[in-house]
Amino acid sequence: MDRAQKERVVEELGQIFESSGVVVVAHYAGLTVAEMQDLRGRMRAAGGSVRVAKNKLARIALEGKPCASIADLMTGMTALAFSEDPVAAAKVVEDYAKANAKFVVLGGAMGETPLDPAGVKAVAAMPSREELIASIVGAIGAPAANIAGAVGAPAANIAGILTTLEEREAA
Repeated sequence: MDRAQKERVVEELGQIFESSGVVVVAHYAGLTVAEMQDLRGRMRAAGGSVRVAKNKLARIALEGKPCASIADLMTGMTALAFSEDPVAAAKVVEDYAKANAKFVVLGGAMGETPLDPAGVKAVAAMPSREELIASIVGAIGAPAANIAGAVGAPAANIAGILTTLEEREAA
């Protein structure tokens, strides 16, 4: 890799570190190519990505970035999982780490907040953006449904009483 390629990699990593909602660092020693492709596919489906980069270039890219605290985690065979959604990458990484013992979560960063492995697990347990939106919409819609039910209930009761009276008269 020549100097121009290294500069390009540092620039790409810098953009990743600035624009991502969460960055998770993990060791992937011992994973097969198929297992790594499986991880990449899962991450892509969740709206994130996995990147393997040289630790030295990653440390250079981290200088002056909000998540510079993860530079200490860049040792050994490290993979970077990241996504704009602050929860997506952490969820995928945690699920994958449970299924594959060779994939070890070291920590990460959520903006300026450094995360240890327990912090990554806590972020993964949070609801995703879509789940939060759905719960808010449900909370907003529930009172309207209750009001519609309450308004319609007396009319339904009256209709039920009238049909009962008609049935008695017919009998």
